[in-house]
Amino acid sequence: MIEDMAEEELIVLVNEKGEPTGTAEKLCTHHADTPLHLGFSCYVFDADGRFLATRRSATKAVWPGVWTNSVCGHPAPGESFTAAIERRLDYELGMTAGSIEVVVPDYTYRTPPFRGIVEHEFCPVFVARAEGEPRPNRAEVATYRWMRWQDFVLAALSDTADEFSWWCKNQLSELAGRPLSVH
Repeated sequence: MIEDMAEEELIVLVNEKGEPTGTAEKLCTHHADTPLHLGFSCYVFDADGRFLATRRSATKAVWPGVWTNSVCGHPAPGESFTAAIERRLDYELGMTAGSIEVVVPDYTYRTPPFRGIVEHEFCPVFVARAEGEPRPNRAEVATYRWMRWQDFVLAALSDTADEFSWWCKNQLSELAGRPLSVH
């Protein structure tokens, strides 16, 4: 597992087409008027087709303590999505995954405020095949659960109490009807 992430993590600012326009420090830019920036969401499945749901640590600055997709984050300037997904899987979950494939290449969202922070991302959505079991970094992931995809979708889409991240629920409205297979 990667020992520690950089104190000052840069994010890539983008226009509505996802084209880079600059960079900014991550924590300073996440507030009530967060600028559009590059992100990713990844849904990890095991060889039996079970989905890996994660619950964000209560100490996270953005959407703490909520259930969400397996891993999400921000590519560093010049970093590919695949490399960013691999980096965050290692850091957050102490695991690797293969067969990383984009399923929604142009997903963009802006959340309503949650504890004063708005998330605003051009955020392609990926699926991947787990290689091994998670060993969560508790600063990032409070807990995790392997579950049937249909059970996760049903629980998340019926959530009215912000127990699941807004972006995950919004992505599921696009993903729920699609067969998600990872080779």
